[in-house]
Amino acid sequence: MGFREDAIRARRAGYVAAHAGRPVTDCPHPADSLLRTAWVRGYAAGQKSPHTPAD
Repeated sequence: MGFREDAIRARRAGYVAAHAGRPVTDCPHPADSLLRTAWVRGYAAGQKSPHTPAD
């Protein structure tokens, strides 16, 4: 799997985590990882949107 796919999955996971009410500190990626950036962006989007992502 390439980085693009990993980043999409990380963003979706962050989005879902926000909707589940989990704290942002639950991000599984290290601080210096671009996947963490994707996860946190998904989390932020999930806090703003009342809808769940389409699979």
